[in-house]
Amino acid sequence: MCRPEHFSVHYSINVWMDPSTPVNVDRALTQWDDLRATYERLGHRVHQLDPRPGLPDMVFAANGAFVVGDRALGARFRELVRADEAPAHRSWLEAAGVAVTEPVAVNEGEGDFAWAGGRILAGAGFRSDPAAHAELAAVFEVPVVPLELVDPRFYHLDTALAVLDATTIAYYPPAFSPASQALLAGLFPEAIVATEADALVLGLNAVSDGRHVVLAAQAHDLADAVDRAGFEPIPVDVSELLRSGGGVKCATLELHAPTIAEEHP
Repeated sequence: MCRPEHFSVHYSINVWMDPSTPVNVDRALTQWDDLRATYERLGHRVHQLDPRPGLPDMVFAANGAFVVGDRALGARFRELVRADEAPAHRSWLEAAGVAVTEPVAVNEGEGDFAWAGGRILAGAGFRSDPAAHAELAAVFEVPVVPLELVDPRFYHLDTALAVLDATTIAYYPPAFSPASQALLAGLFPEAIVATEADALVLGLNAVSDGRHVVLAAQAHDLADAVDRAGFEPIPVDVSELLRSGGGVKCATLELHAPTIAEEHP
């Protein structure tokens, strides 16, 4: 995670960002501190990446890489205003003993890539290039499921889909092309389908450890659905980050443990 000490909205690179609306940095810091404390209360270890002046979106640590075990595919941001975030993530990961492969194609890390227990759900359409999917497959040697995003409000996969465990997802179908909707319905027939209202507060921008699901406090129906599916919803208010189109997951780069790819034919 990266504390939002320099968080602001002074440019617009997605439909959520309005530079004319001031950001309350103190509120963002308080909400971020609460999110970090929530992870620690749930028993997780949180590493912190030092924030850098001039990189207001660095709080969205999920975009900096995709990591499984001791391997990572680094990020190559589409927007030049975020380009300097990639080497900061690479340096931290390499210092932690992770081998980072430099990408050729544009990708924005876990913003568009989701680990689903031995396979990778990979989004494209607004930020990450489809060519990045082949790089994923080469680095991690697991199946990659390509998914096309079609609604600019859901510009990253992690705004429209959350992996709850290896066999369960929650998602908002209209964010995906018809072909991708059909693919997800076939792979995850018991998926939780989010309402538009919950999708629009980035309720699907959530983090699950397989039991607890940390999600936006405003996503009430989704929390109820998560509970009915046997998970424990953990609501957290990160509404100030929503001014940049970010939420719980955007602020969290997960360091995934590898699992056996063969569990998914």
